[in-house]
Amino acid sequence: MNHPMSASEKLKEFFGFDGFKGNQEPVIENLLAGNDSFVIMPTGGGKSLCYQLPALMQSGTAVVVSPLIALMKNQVDALRGYSTEHGIAHVMNSSLNKKELMQVRTDIRNGITKLLYVAPESLTKEENIDFLAEQDISFYAIDEAHCISEWGHDFRPEYRNLRSIIKRIGPKPIIALTATATPKVQSDIIKNLGMDYAHVFKSSFNRDNLYYEVRPKVNIEKEIIKFVRKHMGKSGIIYCLSRKKVEEIAQTLQVNGIKARPYHAGLDATTRARHQDMFLMEETDVIVATIAFGMGIDKPDVRFVIHHDIPKSLESYYQETGRAGRDGGEGICVAFYDIKDIEKLEKFMHNKPVAEQEIGKQLLAETVGYVENGGCRRKFLLHYFGEVFDDSNCNEMCDNCRHPREQFDARDDASLVLKIIKATHSQFKAPQIAHILIGKLTARIKAYKIHESDVFGQGADKDERHWMAVARQLVVRGYLDKDIESYGILRFTPKGEEFLIKSEPFMMSKDHNYDDADGEDIVNLQKGTVALDDVLYKMLKDLTRKEAQKKGVPPYAVFQENSLNEMATHYPTSYDELKSLPGVGEGKAHKFGRPFIDLIQKYVEDNEIEKTEDMVVKSVVNKSGLKVFIIQSTDRKIPLDDLAKVKSLTLSELLDEIDIIVNSGTKINIDYYLRDMLDEDQIEDIYDYYMEADSANIDEAMDEFEGEFTEEELRMVRIKFMSEVAN
Repeated sequence: MNHPMSASEKLKEFFGFDGFKGNQEPVIENLLAGNDSFVIMPTGGGKSLCYQLPALMQSGTAVVVSPLIALMKNQVDALRGYSTEHGIAHVMNSSLNKKELMQVRTDIRNGITKLLYVAPESLTKEENIDFLAEQDISFYAIDEAHCISEWGHDFRPEYRNLRSIIKRIGPKPIIALTATATPKVQSDIIKNLGMDYAHVFKSSFNRDNLYYEVRPKVNIEKEIIKFVRKHMGKSGIIYCLSRKKVEEIAQTLQVNGIKARPYHAGLDATTRARHQDMFLMEETDVIVATIAFGMGIDKPDVRFVIHHDIPKSLESYYQETGRAGRDGGEGICVAFYDIKDIEKLEKFMHNKPVAEQEIGKQLLAETVGYVENGGCRRKFLLHYFGEVFDDSNCNEMCDNCRHPREQFDARDDASLVLKIIKATHSQFKAPQIAHILIGKLTARIKAYKIHESDVFGQGADKDERHWMAVARQLVVRGYLDKDIESYGILRFTPKGEEFLIKSEPFMMSKDHNYDDADGEDIVNLQKGTVALDDVLYKMLKDLTRKEAQKKGVPPYAVFQENSLNEMATHYPTSYDELKSLPGVGEGKAHKFGRPFIDLIQKYVEDNEIEKTEDMVVKSVVNKSGLKVFIIQSTDRKIPLDDLAKVKSLTLSELLDEIDIIVNSGTKINIDYYLRDMLDEDQIEDIYDYYMEADSANIDEAMDEFEGEFTEEELRMVRIKFMSEVAN
């Protein structure tokens, strides 16, 4: 095969890039030499270029197998953006009509199409096999190759037939690509595709442009709004564990002037697709989503990923944060953490088989270890994937390396926690142990008469949060075990028994102080060029959206952020100047360049300036119609469960609405319903608790009453309390 141009020359000419990333060049050279390749490269490492560039350099058509229709469409749009030839890339799937399919086949026959993206289901159709068998195929690319393995996290049975179909079409080199693969999955892929002699290319899992930070979950809605406002106009994803929370956060962002949309499995397919397209086309800046979102997204310029809730495993966390900064630019990953989130996840596991619970516990322990870790977050994360990393190479791209936490030896505190557990015969959970230590009298402590013993109040010189952190570290490090069967009762392990006999250093890190932090230190993390002229950058960004809408493609298929940054730094006013910028190239300069050159020319002459606005956090206003309906219905003493059914709400969702009404200053009387649920003494006990408590937090009330009352019961008494006392 004659290649008049080198891979790096073709890279510059077509994509406008000056150099390769990581293993891209050896992978491409191996494929051009006609060898099979197995590529393990993390999200954002540039897997797609490993087959796109060789396809452009060879005669014939490369067949790219992918399970994700949205991802195929994104890549085809992007490739067409780089080329003056519309037919350079095509999708072949069941969504095409007869005329469109004929055009695809004509372009392949005429040698115009360099990449044909197919779903495995389409490749199994006889008519497609027969057609492709007659064509000049350059090679096969199997994307998301872990789908072949039953041990992979996204197994697709259709992938198991790919080898036999490839044989029928005609043997050619194969490149299999995946972002994650355990040794078991790896051997399964190689065996199933018959790639025994494949060159294996495994890249580092380090994404050096991503900044990792963990923050305590305090005033979270305000913190999220403040953060997003500081990155206004940039694309971001916010992950939440529940659909309900997704809707709440999306709505809160919207009323604060942020373009945000929800995405979860409870929305119908049309709405989900519309919201995803709005994100890709930059009609909305932020997607608030459950983990249902992200697999089919190949958006290179996601600038931040926020975790409202900590995920169940570090693998999930790595994949979700990996959607940021895929173009090598700025990628800020902020996770908000509250130990109660971990406890909720533990409760979800309670009814699962014991073996599954054990795996789940291990995964959660790793996650807690990551968020509570005082050292380099990048080092901890890469260690989880079996990679040794020198934390001096983090370059202050995590909060702990940027602001090293002060270490202290907490062996005396650890010993005291263990002694209290021993003295109270292992019958309390971590919050109760903390209450005993600080001398806080609760119903359970009173019932067991712990307040009369000498252990009560022994740790009163430190606060509850400190003792909770010590208890958690004792669990994470294996000195204690948390019994899920009994909802988190702390029990000794042999290692804990040994520590009581002979203590050893127990180093802990002091928490970061975020009280005064406003995010200033993480605004300018972008690697490479940052636009020197922010006003021009915003104008160019708007123009990109308009040009993309005209052509029906996502904005990044016109120009990516790094190219716009370069334009707003170097002010190109001719084709020659424009095409020399990174990520532009000759094809893009001629296809999209004229309006950008004109805009920059005019701007250079006019030179305008723009101011930013101060941030105001607004609350979501309750819908007035529902508010009136609830007030009228409770006045008529309609039972709350009947009221919830009428409005297609759960009881918990109805109580959310009543909370909003009561918290805004309106009295609601639900005594008629409450007295059917609880007797007068019980209502009085809970009412008295709210009168004495530091906050009206339901989780704290649940801890106080030790499961004696349901969450709904505690919430209803709180509504009564707020109506009578606060309003």
